[in-house]
Amino acid sequence: MDGKFSRSRSEPDVSDVEDGEETSSGTTDTGANDLASKRERFRRLAESRTNKALSAIAIIGNLSNRHVYEYEDAEVRKIVKALREAVSAVEERFNAPKARAGARFKL
Repeated sequence: MDGKFSRSRSEPDVSDVEDGEETSSGTTDTGANDLASKRERFRRLAESRTNKALSAIAIIGNLSNRHVYEYEDAEVRKIVKALREAVSAVEERFNAPKARAGARFKL
């Protein structure tokens, strides 16, 4: 895997859709548009997903045991590079300026 994400930003993440909610094309809305519930949902999902990612990274770290595994430094660099690129991609997504709705191209 080359570290690139294949899913576009506009596609909903299946794990983002909760019971009683549908995507923007659906009709059921349990108040997800309310600012407080959006904030709570973000915090809950961010905590859960970050903890899962940290656990997965810790498990990768277990591969460093040379008594159990044999590896080359180049392989370690490749793993670390992939992790850094993934974190950079997440940072870019959070820091990317949002296009203004209705903004038009102008020369």
